[in-house]
Amino acid sequence: MEPDNVLAALDPEQREVAEAVRGPVCVLAGAGTGKTRAITHRIAHAVRSGVVDAQGVLAVTFTTRAAGELRQRLRQLGTPGVQARTFHAAALRQLTYFWPRVIGGDPPRVIESKLPLLIDACRSLRKNQDRSELRDIASEIEWAKVTQIAPEDYAGAAKKAGRTSPVPAEEVFRLYEAYENLRRERHLVDFETILELTAAVMTEHREVASQIRQQYRYFVVDEYQDVNPLQKLLLDTWLGGRDDLCVVGDPNQTIYSFTGATPRYLTGFSVEHPNATVIKLVRDYRSTPQVVSLANRVLDRARTPHKLALIAQRPDGPEPVFTEYDDETAEAEGVARAVRKLVGGGVPTREIAVLFRVNAQSETYEQAFAKAGLPYVLRGADRFFERPEVRHAVVLLRGAARSFEPGDALASTVHHILSTAGLTPEPPGGGKAREKWESLKALADLAEDLAATGADLPAFVAELERRAGEQHAPPVEGVTLASLHAAKGLEWDAVFLVGVTEGMLPIIYAETTDQIEEERRLLYVGVTRARAHLSVSWALARSPGGRRSRKPSRFLDGLTGRSAQKSRATAPAAAADRRQVAAPISCRVCGKTLAAAAEQKLGRCAGCPADYDESLLAALKSWRTGVAKHEKIPQWAIFTDVTLQAIAERAPHSEQDLLAITGIGRVKLDRYGEAVLELCRIAANQTEGA
Repeated sequence: MEPDNVLAALDPEQREVAEAVRGPVCVLAGAGTGKTRAITHRIAHAVRSGVVDAQGVLAVTFTTRAAGELRQRLRQLGTPGVQARTFHAAALRQLTYFWPRVIGGDPPRVIESKLPLLIDACRSLRKNQDRSELRDIASEIEWAKVTQIAPEDYAGAAKKAGRTSPVPAEEVFRLYEAYENLRRERHLVDFETILELTAAVMTEHREVASQIRQQYRYFVVDEYQDVNPLQKLLLDTWLGGRDDLCVVGDPNQTIYSFTGATPRYLTGFSVEHPNATVIKLVRDYRSTPQVVSLANRVLDRARTPHKLALIAQRPDGPEPVFTEYDDETAEAEGVARAVRKLVGGGVPTREIAVLFRVNAQSETYEQAFAKAGLPYVLRGADRFFERPEVRHAVVLLRGAARSFEPGDALASTVHHILSTAGLTPEPPGGGKAREKWESLKALADLAEDLAATGADLPAFVAELERRAGEQHAPPVEGVTLASLHAAKGLEWDAVFLVGVTEGMLPIIYAETTDQIEEERRLLYVGVTRARAHLSVSWALARSPGGRRSRKPSRFLDGLTGRSAQKSRATAPAAAADRRQVAAPISCRVCGKTLAAAAEQKLGRCAGCPADYDESLLAALKSWRTGVAKHEKIPQWAIFTDVTLQAIAERAPHSEQDLLAITGIGRVKLDRYGEAVLELCRIAANQTEGA
């Protein structure tokens, strides 16, 4: 392929990226603007024109699937020798290679999860934490490690960053320290340590740094808005002062800052590299003008100087639909009806997605889709090639490939083998059986596609193994149910954004301006997943017959054709009035004016005696643990320990009693009030019975 042919069919901005073969280069690429196309053609053009050898290129991204897609496109462009890997895969490869030479002995073993070590750390400290709390603590440790914060510095750094830890900061520190000690003793590395050790080995051993830098001279980093400080440290170590670096990203899709990711490396690239070439990609090839217009309007009120106003390139499509429902059940059933209508109009179920803020919202849609007979796929659950039925099927196919005879028809052979694993001509009704059937059917469909290209059974098995390595799952027939975070980087013909209410989007525990703006960007990401059909909906109550007190998200103000703003127009003024007339809070025991927030919440001085039902407090904590696990959110995001203590002490009998407790507002009352009051009623009845 000639260099000029690589540039064919690129738009002017994409071509500008491809022709900027020397770094530093910063590409600000909006959603659907063809950033992967631009950077792969840039690499291919640089290789074909002799600027760099293919083996000297390291393209880095964040997911195994994205790295696999980069490699596949580069192969199609005639540059198969380029290394395209995730940060962790590239670092682990280097660390494993150099470890015996510079450290000695076997390389450390990689752990996939921090939970087993954290459980052992709890035992060593004689602590008893439930698994949901440990998951939250693991997230805090990951944040600390990627931001290069040592255990002893965690408390101060977390406070400065405005993080609310799931347990007292001192406990996180002790568990973090014990976790690290156990990890070193057992010769283990987690994903963060892989990056840290690779950078350290290069820094301390010049011969290692020299060999790696001689190998890789040309760097490309995708999704640069998601880079964290530890990844930036490793990247700078790889570069070693050189600047042949091309970064690509979209500051408007920064949705992982809670993990330590920061867009400042992207937005500040031209400050760090004053001679950088900066190119903007704004032509949107994914979505219709109607979807693009809504996406642009979502960002109109964003507090950011880095807005990329997209320009639609596709023909007109239907207008986005905004729907208000009485309750969540009605919303799910309404979405199921709309999906059935789209399917009847020819839209495949695999080209439809229902996106929500938290995974716990999926249950209502699973029930509604099962009732409607619609197949669905949960994204963010098991990876396709790690599902038991898929692993079993691959083992069967691999065994059959060993005794393969030329002339055997691929499609019929695969169908016969998969029938022994549970594939039937017609799908079962629903639930786990339906999910298993959909997985096997996806393998059978892939076999039919490859059979059309002349592939045989060994070639099909080889393709499955390649896809498993790259996490490139075949399309499964079914509506995708996914969180907004899990939907990043994907697209569908039709997208339903559901549960778009205050307290859910933005989420209830988003309090600072930065946190609210990240929630707005989540909505933007959701909107830009849709190619043609887009529906946005919300419910006024949680369950049928419930109090209809919910409000549409503030992010929908001015977008819906109805005034969501009007329903809250007096809220700021009312809040201000409440603040102006608020009387000092006195201790209900001694009458002293309370100043500390925790004391105000409890309604008494910290030193004054408290009279409460210990069994009620235990029941409240047990309930909170269950809800946190179900909704996959931190326990403190439901109610803090102090709030639960206040509830146990006051034993509220009504919604007004609950609202009188500092820290319980309308949103939390709507979500959790009914359950809390029921626990209080049960405790009161047990006391009377005694």
